[in-house]
Amino acid sequence: MPALAAASHVMPTYRPFDVAFVRGEGAYVWDEAGRRYLDFNAGIAASALGHAHPAMVAALSEQAQKIWHTSNIFRIPGQVELADRLTAATFADLVFFTNSGAEAIECAIKTARKYFSARGEGNRQRVITFDGAFHGRTLGALAAGGNAAYLDGFGEPLSGFDQVAFGDHEALEAAIGPHTAAILVEPIQGEGGVRALPPQCLTGLRRLCSERGLLLIYDEVQCGMGRTGALFAHQRAEGAAPDIMAVAKGIGSGFPLGASLATSDAASGMVVGTHGSTLGGNPLAMAVGGAVLDVMLADGFLSSVVALGDALGARLERVVADYPDQLAEVRGAGLLRAVQCKHDNRVLLNACIDRGLLAAGGGDNVLRLVPPLIIDESHLAEAETLLRAALDDVAAGEGAG
Repeated sequence: MPALAAASHVMPTYRPFDVAFVRGEGAYVWDEAGRRYLDFNAGIAASALGHAHPAMVAALSEQAQKIWHTSNIFRIPGQVELADRLTAATFADLVFFTNSGAEAIECAIKTARKYFSARGEGNRQRVITFDGAFHGRTLGALAAGGNAAYLDGFGEPLSGFDQVAFGDHEALEAAIGPHTAAILVEPIQGEGGVRALPPQCLTGLRRLCSERGLLLIYDEVQCGMGRTGALFAHQRAEGAAPDIMAVAKGIGSGFPLGASLATSDAASGMVVGTHGSTLGGNPLAMAVGGAVLDVMLADGFLSSVVALGDALGARLERVVADYPDQLAEVRGAGLLRAVQCKHDNRVLLNACIDRGLLAAGGGDNVLRLVPPLIIDESHLAEAETLLRAALDDVAAGEGAG
């Protein structure tokens, strides 16, 4: 089992393994001792283009020699360019740039509430969310997620959120009331256990919101930016476009960048002075975001993710069939996959790290496999071999320390 890092002057809100990576290339990282690991964690699904991608290195290096930061009281040409490209590829008309997914969620919630306030319906401020959701660690995002363990000790949760059971259509209908403004949902829950809403449910949510006069908000922080083989996960469902969408992680492929996208109608209340960010949308982030889109929108890139995702899913199905005492099922889509564990998922996660495979845990006792989108079949074969070895270690009692 990997050792935990020794205490330091860093605030102890994490329990990191005592492994420090000093170099990365493509789908691999190397630690201080020179050991190589296959990275199917990818910064928890953030490093979408892997490590040291040439296009990203070039874009960041070039911009770093020009200008880093000016603030949003001046026009930032890179914002205009990236917003144009994002809206051209999505449902949206407008974009607000942030530094993280939690900030993008906060902006999305504010946008929805301000929409109704600007229309003279300030009493419509409540947002329906779902159990198992994870929307970030700010107080507003925590309240939206509703996870009691994350909320503990921070006082009364911010009001305005009504949580219903994941997939319970009757409970969702019953939760809609005269004060409801929006429904906030992840098309695929990441932290919550890689639980996917079927395409017909996304289409049904769009229809429900249109019929009831609600705004539909998607959290695509983890499942967006090519992760499922579509640029955004909801695009795999017909007629399921949201009014507002929060994105991050893959949009910067490891660089701090997020965005809240919206239709012009949904964002009609977001006028001068209603929201802001000192560093959000700075020239460095815009250069990186543009480079990421260059790669992801190139011919064949997303179709490759679909093929690789199908291949990963098939490999995991075989692994589950061969280890029925340890694994229950395969979940997810594209290169956002998970296997549900029958025993403590942390034991298998530790065993994978020992074997040189980086993965991630997740809710509902899953092991997540979220590799960079630039992998090939050889990486899938290597990951399967390492995962099987880790499962053998656990069965032999070598990963339970």
